Amino acid sequence: MEDSKIVELYLQRDENAIKETKEKYEKYCFTVAYNILSNDQDAEECVNDVWLKAWNSIPPNDPDNFRLFLAKITSIHCKEVWIR
Repeated sequence: MEDSKIVELYLQRDENAIKETKEKYEKYCFTVAYNILSNDQDAEECVNDVWLKAWNSIPPNDPDNFRLFLAKITSIHCKEVWIR
């Protein structure tokens, strides 16, 4: 599914948005998370948290580059986890 359609699902508050995001970007977000945390289990947990953060962020946000938006959410959240 195209990113614009996934974002539209979020804007419509359709729970399929999370499913579509996970199918398309789980490996990508895991790679981002693992590069920060260097631990499989922590990276997996972080990525699971990212789906909720994306859900809570769209709306009000309407990202033009969804992949970059997810990378930013993932890296910020992982850095917060790493600091703890």
